[in-house]
Amino acid sequence: MNIKFLRSALFLALSASALGASAQKNYTEGFATYTIQTPGGAVDTKSYFKGDSSLTSMQQGPADIKIITAKNGDYLAVLVDVPVASIKKAAIATPAEIEEGKAQEPKFTFTPGTETKVISGFNCKKVTVKDSKSGSSYEAWVTNDIKIPATSFSHTFKEIGGVPVQFTALQQGQAVNVTLKSVTDQKVAAGFFGIPKDFEKITLTDLKSLGGGGN
Repeated sequence: MNIKFLRSALFLALSASALGASAQKNYTEGFATYTIQTPGGAVDTKSYFKGDSSLTSMQQGPADIKIITAKNGDYLAVLVDVPVASIKKAAIATPAEIEEGKAQEPKFTFTPGTETKVISGFNCKKVTVKDSKSGSSYEAWVTNDIKIPATSFSHTFKEIGGVPVQFTALQQGQAVNVTLKSVTDQKVAAGFFGIPKDFEKITLTDLKSLGGGGN
């Protein structure tokens, strides 16, 4: 079965954690709303967080996709629900797949600048980001207006000196533009980060095969 939106889910998941900056408001439980550019176009997502657990939710075509991380990045699951195709899969990363994902992460260094601007209502400062693996440089904008736990998109920016608001995330070697739109306080229900019983459990490698591999 060649389902292209499953490749995008895997693309996001394999890039799958706290930010240590001073902040005016500290969010410990709730969700962050992002707009990201994937190979299939712009996607709006929500990343829910509580403690060291995070769940990123998005709708891509007919698929409802959820990416769950926990245990400081040592647990990763991708839930794909496609009602029109009767698909309910929960791809749980094996220890080897976790290590492979970590090995693919960039090695960023950060150089703060003096330029400032307001993005999504946040006061931001410019930071130059360089990936020592590829030699590529990127522009990022970070804020100290807030503090939130790291999400699927921001965990490689721990040392950037604030919360990334507009930045480039590298996922499987591909550059993805990400913008934080808002952060909301909200209680996360018990069991929210679990896997429903009616989902078939597979591996990330199985999910990649289901999505047609690289085709």
